[in-house]
Formats: sequence, C-alpha cells, structure tokens
Amino acid sequence: MLYEMRIYELKVGSTVTYLRQFGEIGLPIVSKYCKLVGYWVIESGRLNRVVHVWEFESFEQRRRARERWWQDPEWNEKYLPLALPLVISQESVFMHAAPFFPIGGGAA
Repeated sequence: MLYEMRIYELKVGSTVTYLRQFGEIGLPIVSKYCKLVGYWVIESGRLNRVVHVWEFESFEQRRRARERWWQDPEWNEKYLPLALPLVISQESVFMHAAPFFPIGGGAA
C-alpha cells in the first residue's frame, strides 16, 4: 500500500472553518475516490496546520483517483471555492508502512 501525507498550512484563525468545511463538504466528495486513514490538527511547533493521510493501492491508483476527483463538479464548484482562500501552502509526502505496522506493512 501507498500512503500520502498531506500537510496544509492555513491562515491564522481559519482552522475551525477549514475543518468544518472539509468534514461536511470535502470529505464526502474525496471519499468517493480514496480512503482517509488519518487526520490531525497540529498543536505544537508551526501551528495552523492540518495533516491528512490517504491510502492508495499504488501510485497508479492514486493517479486515477485524483484524476477522477479533480473532474468532479462538486469538488470544483462546492468545495474548492471555500477551501482555497484558507490555505497558505501544502506539502505531500509518500510513505509505505513498515512490515511490522498493522496498517498494511511492507513496500509496494
């Protein structure tokens, strides 16, 4: 399995709004295309950040999923206009679980 950790830096004071919008609007849309395995709010260090971890079978499955969800009118018309003004930056990190970790260990 492949895991993608996405770290979003948000405008100061916008975290509660971002979380509400993602939970109510964004997550139901994205969940049609991939599986969320973790979501955190960073409470120390550089603040105003959230971390999402998504599970994919492979890079190819990720590519196909993202292609489909970026063509989804709901994503483009209902969610992105709300979320983009709140985001300062984003980072994406790809990971494989260690063989002993129960989430789906081993390299792809």
